[in-house]
Amino acid sequence: MTLRAAVRSFFTLIAGVVGTIFCSLAALIVSAMRPGSPLLEQVIRTWGMVWIRAAGVRVVVEGAEKVDPTRSYVVVGNHLSAYDIMVHLSALPVPVRFLAKAELFRIPLFAQAMRAVGMIEVDRTAGASIHKQVSRDARSAIAMGRSIIVYPEGTRARGGELAPFKKGAFTIAVDNGLDVLPVTIHGTLEVWQPGRRFINPGVVHLVISAPIEVNPGDPREAERLRDTSRAEIAANYERLRALVA
Repeated sequence: MTLRAAVRSFFTLIAGVVGTIFCSLAALIVSAMRPGSPLLEQVIRTWGMVWIRAAGVRVVVEGAEKVDPTRSYVVVGNHLSAYDIMVHLSALPVPVRFLAKAELFRIPLFAQAMRAVGMIEVDRTAGASIHKQVSRDARSAIAMGRSIIVYPEGTRARGGELAPFKKGAFTIAVDNGLDVLPVTIHGTLEVWQPGRRFINPGVVHLVISAPIEVNPGDPREAERLRDTSRAEIAANYERLRALVA
C-alpha cells in the first residue's frame, strides 16, 4: 500500500467522521423542529455524498427514469461493502430507510440520529419477535412516504459472489402491497473491501431495474418476488463485471 493511498484513506475517514457528526446533529435538530421534513432527506443524501466525494468515488447511475419518486418500494440489492449504504442513500431517486444491525445503534449521537430519521434497528439475537418489530417499523416508514431497502443476502458477499436471497424483504413487500425495486451495485468492493483498512478511489455503477409488481393474493408471491429479483440482479451484476473487466 502506497503512502498516497494511506493518506487518501486517512483523509476519507476524517471527513467521514466529521460529516457523520455534522449530519447527525442536523438530523436531530430538523427532526425535533419539523418531523418528516424533506430537509431530512437532504441531510441523509449529504452524509452519503461526504463519504463518496472524500474517497474520490464517482457514481454512475443507470435506470433512474424507471422509478416513480412519489411511490414507496421495497428496494433490494446485492451487498458488497459498507460503501453500498453511502451510494444508495445518495444516488437512489427515492427516500430510503435501512434495516440496520443493532450494533450501529450503540454509537453515540449516530444512534440517536438514525432513530430520529427512521432507520430500522434489527437485533439478530432477538429471535422470531424481531419480525413483528421490523414489520411495524417498516410500516411507519412507508406511511411517511419512504421506501425500505434490504440486502436479501443477509450479509456482505465474500469474494464478490452473489449469495442466495432470503425471503424476509419480499414478505415485507407482500404484507404492505409494495412493488419490489431491484438495484445492482458494482465497484464498492474495490473501494472498501470488508476487513481492509484502506479506502480507494474508483467508479461505482448502480443499475436500477424496473419495479416488479406485487400480487398480494398469491400465497407464493414472496418466493416469486425473491427469485425474479435475484435473477435480475444476477444478470446485471454479471454484465457490470464483464464491462469493467
